[in-house]
Amino acid sequence: MRKAIVSGLILAGLAGGIAAPSLVAAQTAAPDAAAQAPAPAAPAPQRPERHHSRPSERIDARLAYLKTALKITPAQEKQWAALAAVLRRQAQDMDAKMQQRREARQSSDQAQTQPSAIERLEQRQQFLADAAKRTGAVVAAAKPLYASFSPEQKQTADEMLAHSGHHFRHGWR
Repeated sequence: MRKAIVSGLILAGLAGGIAAPSLVAAQTAAPDAAAQAPAPAAPAPQRPERHHSRPSERIDARLAYLKTALKITPAQEKQWAALAAVLRRQAQDMDAKMQQRREARQSSDQAQTQPSAIERLEQRQQFLADAAKRTGAVVAAAKPLYASFSPEQKQTADEMLAHSGHHFRHGWR
C-alpha cells in the first residue's frame, strides 16, 4: 500500500510539476498521511490593529537625519536649535490635533452624523489656514539657518526640498 501511495505521489508530482523537496516530504509522510484525517481549518487571522505613531515619536529621528545630512556645524547650532524647536512644537501640536480628530470621529460614529458639504469645505479651509501658519513658522526659523549654509549645504537642502517635497516633508515637518 505504501509503495502505491508513494508511486502515485511521484507520478502526480512529475505530472503536476511538484518540486523535489515536496516529493521527499511526501515519501516520508506517506504512512502517516493515510492514517490521519485532514486537520481542521485554522481560524482566519484577525486583522491587527493599526498603530499610528505620533509625529512627536518620529521627530527626533528625523531631526537627527537632517542634521547629519546637512552637516550642521557648531557655528550653525543656534539656528539649528531654533528650527528644531519649531518642528518639535509642531509635532506636539499635531499629536494633539490627531487625538482631537480621533475623539471627534468616535463621538460622530456614535451619533451617526456626517458633515455637510459646507462643513467639509470649512474644515478644509481651516486645515489650509493652519498649514500656512505652520509653513510660515518653519520658513521664519529656516531662513537664518539656510543663510548660514555653505554652498554644499545649500545644495543638499535644495535637493531635499526639490524631490516633490518628499524628503522635505518627512524631514522638516
